[in-house]
Amino acid sequence: MKVKLTGKDALIVVDMQNDFMPGGALPVPDGDRIIPVLNQYIKLFSNRGLPVFFTRDWHPENHISFRGYGGIWPPHCIQDTEGARFHPELFIPPDNKFIISKGYSRDFDAYSGFQGTVLDKLLRERGVKRVFVGGVATDYCVKNTAFGGVNLGYQVFVLEDGIKGVDVNEGDSERAVEFLMDNGAALITFEEIKV
Repeated sequence: MKVKLTGKDALIVVDMQNDFMPGGALPVPDGDRIIPVLNQYIKLFSNRGLPVFFTRDWHPENHISFRGYGGIWPPHCIQDTEGARFHPELFIPPDNKFIISKGYSRDFDAYSGFQGTVLDKLLRERGVKRVFVGGVATDYCVKNTAFGGVNLGYQVFVLEDGIKGVDVNEGDSERAVEFLMDNGAALITFEEIKV
């Protein structure tokens, strides 16, 4: 399958933040290994003048998802900390960047880049019909962002070579991909995009 990019496409890069990388507070194993291929996608979309959206967890110190405040996760991606910053090797185009913060209210958690954000509004304003989703973690924020996109009526492509999962339970990432395909998303790799 070859997919040709059009002016109705956008790229969503999910949560490539230091705390989700090896050595971070909530690391995705080998999460940094997908940065080179994500950078290829980012440059391709950016060079075509297509919007690139970067989602990020942007939590207050007492966020509801943290252990000690009713959640299951260690504190991570706390606003304005080094852990919340994007990985330094991630390419962020200076002239084409949309930063989408999620989970920024103490009492509201968000695994999807669409939950409690302006992402859907920004996509619709630009006439976007198809979204290409990569990043971390496959089994949490990538899954929920892609599924959110499907539910909002977008055609969703999941970047098979640009995702990594946590796999808290063995096979979680595989099941997440199956779930997305069962719900209408498609898998794609960089080689399958007609450039």
